[in-house]
Amino acid sequence: MGDRRTPRRPAVNTAEHGADKHLPSIRPPTLILASASPRRLALMKQIGLTPDEVDPADIDESTKSNELPRDIAKRLAFEKASAVMARHPGTFLLSADTVVAVGRRALGKAETEDEAYTFLKLLSGRRHQVHTGITLVTPTTNIISRVVTTAVIFKPLDQSEIRGYLKQDEWQGKAGGYAIQGYAAAFVRQIQGSYSNVVGLPLFEVSNLLRGNGFPFWTETAR
Repeated sequence: MGDRRTPRRPAVNTAEHGADKHLPSIRPPTLILASASPRRLALMKQIGLTPDEVDPADIDESTKSNELPRDIAKRLAFEKASAVMARHPGTFLLSADTVVAVGRRALGKAETEDEAYTFLKLLSGRRHQVHTGITLVTPTTNIISRVVTTAVIFKPLDQSEIRGYLKQDEWQGKAGGYAIQGYAAAFVRQIQGSYSNVVGLPLFEVSNLLRGNGFPFWTETAR
């Protein structure tokens, strides 16, 4: 009995039949920003990073006894990420916290005009540090924390300059009682390190941290 061969079907040109049109599209991974700061959101958008969702963490931001400013920034960024990560499994989640410090003394967010005045008098003619803690949670729940520090030197400020600045109201809720991206830029004699870090988010370090952990941007799969 002779061999009965199955007739070979002609090859199908998938390009002609448009078969690739039915392949699932590759969606970029989701990015969550665990911060209510409009400055951080604006900074991220500046380098082409638009979070899919902003989900601020509600945590107690009180400092602990004898806690160094750098440690405060790192701990609070970590606690912000920890507070919301369970709500966003399988995503990239970024949190941050910024602390202004003179030596070992941390200056919080100015709540009153008198407090802002006290902060600015302390910063007048002096070098101070701005510490920003950043925490990244990856889709595989790997948690990476960093602290970036920038040194800022203010010129000596007289009372009229401080009072004039306070009338602009941009001190409200700002760490150290000032916003470097606003009128207070006139007070800055020198800056050593990342400018965006002083605004609230060190963009160089954040972009490298995201890229190094598999988050794509400025690529074909980027948002």
